[in-house]
Amino acid sequence: MNKPTMTLLTASVLAAALPWSAQAANHREAPLTALDQKADITDFFAFVSYDDPTRVTLILDVDPLLEPSNGPNFFPFDPEILYEIKIDNDHDAREDITFQFRFNTEIRAPGVFTGFVGAGDGIPAPANSPAPVAPGTPLIPPAITALDGPGSEGLSLRQNYTVQMIQGKRHYRLQGGQVLYAVPSNAGPRTMPDYSSLAQQGVYDLTEGVRVFAGTVDDPFWIDLGAAFDSLNFRPSAFASGVPGVLSDDQDRDDTQNFASDDVAGFNVNAIAVEAPIALLTADGKLHSADDIKATIGAWGTTSRPGTKVLPFKPGGRPLLSRSFRQIQRMGNPLFNELIIGAGSKDKFSMSEPRGDAQFATFALDPLLARVLNAIYADALPIPTPPRNDLLPLVQYLPPIAAPGTPTGPVADLLRLNTGVPATVDFTARSRLGLLGGDPAGFPNGRRVFDDVTDISARVVAGVLAPPEGGVSFSGFPHNRIGDGVNTNDRDYQESFPYLAWAQSGRNSRHVDPDEDGCTGFCPLD
Repeated sequence: MNKPTMTLLTASVLAAALPWSAQAANHREAPLTALDQKADITDFFAFVSYDDPTRVTLILDVDPLLEPSNGPNFFPFDPEILYEIKIDNDHDAREDITFQFRFNTEIRAPGVFTGFVGAGDGIPAPANSPAPVAPGTPLIPPAITALDGPGSEGLSLRQNYTVQMIQGKRHYRLQGGQVLYAVPSNAGPRTMPDYSSLAQQGVYDLTEGVRVFAGTVDDPFWIDLGAAFDSLNFRPSAFASGVPGVLSDDQDRDDTQNFASDDVAGFNVNAIAVEAPIALLTADGKLHSADDIKATIGAWGTTSRPGTKVLPFKPGGRPLLSRSFRQIQRMGNPLFNELIIGAGSKDKFSMSEPRGDAQFATFALDPLLARVLNAIYADALPIPTPPRNDLLPLVQYLPPIAAPGTPTGPVADLLRLNTGVPATVDFTARSRLGLLGGDPAGFPNGRRVFDDVTDISARVVAGVLAPPEGGVSFSGFPHNRIGDGVNTNDRDYQESFPYLAWAQSGRNSRHVDPDEDGCTGFCPLD
């Protein structure tokens, strides 16, 4: 292969990896959340529910790269954090509806060394048990099969939570008299022999037609992190061309197989999921067709901590927390903070409100990434001339997401969803590339759990949506074939709420490394 061709192909991988200062979609992408992992939002999703076109599902994932085997406490939600999912339904980038989640932790068996314990129908002390524990004394409780009542005895570290909806000055406590329990991490088959059934108990129907789930789940993201952070040392044998970063037509069409190792495989994450009637979220309380300006909403998630915290003077005491909160992190579009915002502004972006994002407009409409590509590779990878108006639909209410005539609103990082576009129910008709793949129900029209935002975002930043300039087209090769070779998750997603795969087993999970069988096929070393 001649040098110019090699340069062209190698340059194309940069759009998928160059600016990532941290791990995965939004896994520790800012200095602040690299130190405050519990408040780190890893992913945010919003999509029309597959099994009911009158409902929308919103998912907030936090606390990245959770090792399933890492007991004894595993990974509870932080009771000090206020978790929120926010909806803008009148196109001004201000929240009109907010779902708030607060967690409470209880230790039900304070003398037990681990958060979860259990086996079979319970195991008593054996005949040779030394004093003072007499033989036959109940020692190990039954396996954990329930979140409450019989079968929950071994669930020592247990969390319950509250859900509140705020609409204007009205506050609704949605769970009524129910106690809502978060689904624990999957300790393994002895402790939790039917984890799927246990996790399903964590789905609750609330008032206002709202359904919720909170708990530890499989991390739904995927990417070849190791290659990306070895100075873009992508694995050429992963690609049909033998050159890193450019998918062949067949590889690009394959939404079921990986051609490189998924470094997020085998990890868990904490998730909060809400499913709500669309009519509860729109400005006028009605359903709208896709061509109606009221059909499109904007959504984002936030984590916040008390403004002040006074540590206890005595060991084991409770800290004194203020009732006012300070935002730590927010997320709308995937990879926005990670790919677009400069490192010196990441914390400021994380703690600011979307309606003030005009201060970051230069990052969004003249991405440094594109300029770096152009500076390094010049003729090998042409880029569009700024301002990058082709990127405006990501930060304003514009087609092809919003209907023509929709008020554009201020520049703001929101995940915009046209609720009038029905879900693509037929699995064979879906595309991991969303709108780029001809699937109107996918990212950037909202975001589903299986949308390949790494490849989509890389191609969009490289200019695949920009109009031609001076006879140069950005919509074709190599811009439209940029990818990391990882096309799917290591676990199958569910087809109904909460749509995520259940948590990986602490005993039996594995991380897929290069040069070994795994994911959906062989993951090459080179």
